[in-house]
Amino acid sequence: MAPDLALGGLQQWLQAVIVHPGTVDQALAARGAAALVPASRTDRVVLPSARLSAPQRVGVYHGMYLTRMREALESDYPGLARFLGPAAWERLVQSYVEAHPSRSYTLNVLGKDLPDFVRAARVRRPAFCRDLARLEWAVTEVFDAPETLPLAEAALAAVAPGEWERARLVPVAALRLVVLEHDAGAHLDALREGRRRPPVRRRRCRVVVYRRNYAVFRREQPAAAFALLEDLVKGLTVGRALARAVDRRGARLGADEAFRLFHDWAAMGLFRAVEMERRRDPKPTVGRAPRDGR
Repeated sequence: MAPDLALGGLQQWLQAVIVHPGTVDQALAARGAAALVPASRTDRVVLPSARLSAPQRVGVYHGMYLTRMREALESDYPGLARFLGPAAWERLVQSYVEAHPSRSYTLNVLGKDLPDFVRAARVRRPAFCRDLARLEWAVTEVFDAPETLPLAEAALAAVAPGEWERARLVPVAALRLVVLEHDAGAHLDALREGRRRPPVRRRRCRVVVYRRNYAVFRREQPAAAFALLEDLVKGLTVGRALARAVDRRGARLGADEAFRLFHDWAAMGLFRAVEMERRRDPKPTVGRAPRDGR
């Protein structure tokens, strides 16, 4: 299927060659690529140059693939790359892109499966590496999320006290809630501040990752506050979320403290709107019609 290969098939062939591990000759001869263009006919779809044969020209792209993937992943996971070190990071990237080759028009989603992948990878402290990767991916998602205007303080003040029970606080797009078993944030702080990497510390961390004025922030929350925020982000009404906060074992929260948190979170820009749950119409009374007009 060589010279008459349609554009879509040609793109499919080139991707199959570029993402295939090993040498370019092995990639050209692999089943997926060879089914579209036999290796012996590569020069029918790629012209040789004055210095390079057709396979060598394809090899330029094939050889740069892993380097480009490493650069893209390291931009999303600088903390993980630093923790593992160059050699271990290179091995992780190679095994990851073999299992999850880039198949999107954008590299923004390349690393979405790395947190789960690293948990089973042959790296030191895999549980910590997964937490670190989960936190870094949350930062990446928040950075790339669409811009939605935060809720103005006046919008909160406009809600009548009796209406809060059926109100829903709608979160902004650039918000992620992450529960970790290790203090991964300390490693990202050390990286940002140019400090020496701290020791791995096992500690339950409940982290809010959000964007405000085009900058990404991380803030830990106490267990009760985080549980309330989770319920609100899931779409529970304020009334239902407060009821759960008051009844929750071991992490109870009073109404006054909860409303203080609402204002703090609004000031952080975590919500974009207040929506009211529709009131349920009362059921009509079903009775027997009076006889004789009575």
